[in-house]
Amino acid sequence: MKVIDFRFRPNTPEIINGIKNSAMFKAACKAIGFDRRKPQPLEDIVADLDRLNVELGVITGRDCETTYGFPANNQSVLEFCRAYPEKFVGFWGIDPHKKMAALREIAHVTSEYGMKGIAIDPYLAHIPASEARFYPIYAKCCELGLPVFITMAPPPQVPGAILEYADPRDVDKVARDFPELTLIMSHGGYPFVNEAVYTCLRNANVYMDISEYERAPMVDVYVQAMNELITDKVLFASAHPFVELADALDAYEAFELTDEARRKVMYENARRVLGLA
Repeated sequence: MKVIDFRFRPNTPEIINGIKNSAMFKAACKAIGFDRRKPQPLEDIVADLDRLNVELGVITGRDCETTYGFPANNQSVLEFCRAYPEKFVGFWGIDPHKKMAALREIAHVTSEYGMKGIAIDPYLAHIPASEARFYPIYAKCCELGLPVFITMAPPPQVPGAILEYADPRDVDKVARDFPELTLIMSHGGYPFVNEAVYTCLRNANVYMDISEYERAPMVDVYVQAMNELITDKVLFASAHPFVELADALDAYEAFELTDEARRKVMYENARRVLGLA
């Protein structure tokens, strides 16, 4: 079966070292044993994607420079997409605290770099997704027809991050105010599992992935929802290299999904969101 991974970051030495030494995730990496992740050359990573039948990987950037003083990783997203344009799609990370500079950046990376979406991290920005500082970003993305990827569910021991900043009910408010805007909630809105499912169910423009929580408590709720309620609204994502891609694929293989749900979640829904269907 063909697969699109909607949250994949290549585990090159630069990326692995950047994550381990970041102001945001240094403590989290120790807590989850991230030091066990092995770096690879980019060509080997792409060969592994081919071996695992992953047709496309969506690489999401991150910019939380205002709150954490750490440089954005967007340049690496651009480099990966330029190196393998048939294998990677880029979503540019945006810092809402940069105000008009952020809006000009969105326009620039779309027209000049071919970015296919925008990524935001409310819990790293220390404001919820429905906070006013995000609204100009949503309006610009509506204007340009760009989907917005919203990182939810803060990892352990991220300084300054609280669960309240990643509540799916804030995404529900954004979906109400921007019905033309495609929104993707990453990490299943965990631990707000039922709220995330219902936010997808009641809003035609909201999708989610459940990356990093394929084996967490309440995963059965996600699986039931994929089969019965939101078959068209869930996207496979591994969160590689925080989770090994092969491990995420194994977890999905164990899910009791209908053939239709598996086909849509692993491939077809992502093609529709990316405008490839």
